[in-house]
Amino acid sequence: MILPPEATTSWHGDHHRLHRLLRHHPQLLPAGERLLLAVSGGQDSMALVALLQALQPQHGWDLQLWHGDHRWREDSAQQGQALAEWARGQGLPLVLEPWLRQPEERPHEAAARQWRYGRLTARAEALHCSRVVTGHTASDRAETLLLNLARGCHRRGLASLRRSRPLSGGIALVRPLLDFSRSDTARLCQALQLPVWIDPSNSDPGFSRNRLRLEVTPVLEALHPGAVRRMARVAEQLADADQASHELLQLALAQLHTTAPAEGLEPALRRGPLAALLPANQSQLLQAWLEQHTGRRWPSRSLEALLERLHQPNGSGSADLGDGWRLRWQGPTLWLSRDARRASP
Repeated sequence: MILPPEATTSWHGDHHRLHRLLRHHPQLLPAGERLLLAVSGGQDSMALVALLQALQPQHGWDLQLWHGDHRWREDSAQQGQALAEWARGQGLPLVLEPWLRQPEERPHEAAARQWRYGRLTARAEALHCSRVVTGHTASDRAETLLLNLARGCHRRGLASLRRSRPLSGGIALVRPLLDFSRSDTARLCQALQLPVWIDPSNSDPGFSRNRLRLEVTPVLEALHPGAVRRMARVAEQLADADQASHELLQLALAQLHTTAPAEGLEPALRRGPLAALLPANQSQLLQAWLEQHTGRRWPSRSLEALLERLHQPNGSGSADLGDGWRLRWQGPTLWLSRDARRASP
């Protein structure tokens, strides 16, 4: 799409880069949609706001801003008010929301994240927003890959921080800046003279991500300049491979579907063709099938133990999977059943 000169005179190369991405992936931030932007006041979120605000005339978005005050610092409320004043000056509606936790409750990364996304979801539902947008960058993606690699995560964990994922109902969480590094957003904020509110907690080594950011990635960049961008690309490739694998698994499972011997309507697989596959393929198929129907992902050791039982010569048996689910097998068939009375409320 060729834009009129007056529409892009104030654009930088970063604006064009994001515009091209959104034209290539139109479902990330569909034209004319109401978007809810999560804005902390840091350089990444401020760059996000500035970029989308500049692109707004061409895409027709209705931009709504949300700022969550975690109340971890005495000056956090003051920072939120300063951010709100800036947003008013830009003609952008912004909602400030404090975390109403108990004063003695110790701040925790996971709890803060859960609260933040919970409130973003509620706000998006109230405003009828189809997208919640965050300023996560390639740097965040590389750090997530390293943290999950250290934890021994499955490939799905290494492919975390995808460009888009379901948040709730028809609301998607979108990260349009994954092609930008933290140095890119810093440069953009400086070029556009954007105000940036520094969060001192970002330098607290008590948080695992901060320690990785301050102590590990600088070493990797010194050893191999551009390491952060390359790690982010690896995460993107893993995400693509995971999606491709999921499609192939669904095709394979379709060939194994059958009818349960008793209930008939319960999910069931043909046991013989499954057992004829390599152990790694059996594990992947069983994992995908169980997750599809139970909504849970099973640890590798649990799957290995389950497959061993399936191959025992007595030919029949069952296993309690928790939450009312039971896996049963008899003769040529493997099937799932559920006791609703034992299911979690």
